[in-house]
Amino acid sequence: MPVVGIIGNAHLINDEYPVHAGGRMNSEAVANVADALPLIVPSDPALVDIEKLKATCDGFLFTGGRPNVHPEEYGETPTEAHGAFDRARDTLALQLIRDCVAIGQPILAICRGFQELNVAMGGSLYPEIRDLPGRMNHRMPPDGTIEEKFALRHDVTLTEGGVFHQIFGATVVRTNTLHGQGIKEPGERIAVDGRAPDGTEEAIYVKGAPGFALGVQWHPEYKAAEDPVSRPLFEAFGNAARAWAEGNRPDRLRSA
Repeated sequence: MPVVGIIGNAHLINDEYPVHAGGRMNSEAVANVADALPLIVPSDPALVDIEKLKATCDGFLFTGGRPNVHPEEYGETPTEAHGAFDRARDTLALQLIRDCVAIGQPILAICRGFQELNVAMGGSLYPEIRDLPGRMNHRMPPDGTIEEKFALRHDVTLTEGGVFHQIFGATVVRTNTLHGQGIKEPGERIAVDGRAPDGTEEAIYVKGAPGFALGVQWHPEYKAAEDPVSRPLFEAFGNAARAWAEGNRPDRLRSA
């Protein structure tokens, strides 16, 4: 069984006890749909050696999180609109993404992870896309149940014959939406493969990557075993991690 590292987030329990944690939805999606062993990774380079981490895991899930990627990572000055930050996660996640893309180790990037993937490849972000002309509010409803917050809210149109079309077997899929930021400029190797009705980038992959390197702006981990979009995505990711665990690596690694 492959091991999937789930990039955790830093929290305070009762505003005083620091923890690194990952959402149960992510672990369930990895265990029950990707058929892999979920392993929560502390998102702090002071605690984690990236080389040893890559040797331990067969793939990585870059999760959503409340803090945003610090704008200094893409050459901009932080403002109040950029929200809270987690510089430790920035440092760990951005380097890990670059390393995995380079060697073909599978990665699936979700929400904040989607934004990390773009930034790691040299792209930039808007601090608040709902303030842009013609854009809808992609943030989750402030009130309501978990089911209401994670409800499917808009379509995503995918590139005909593209990577995500092949995974989903459809060019239009229905997704939830719980994000405030979005892509401003795609990274040099980032291919935008799906968009919301207002033009917001929702599905990306890394062009020329030797392995699985995909990102989605929505949250496919919610009810992943039941959702017709989430399930094939996590299955594809799990298959890629399984191949890595079995030693089926890109040609460039075998010849290195």
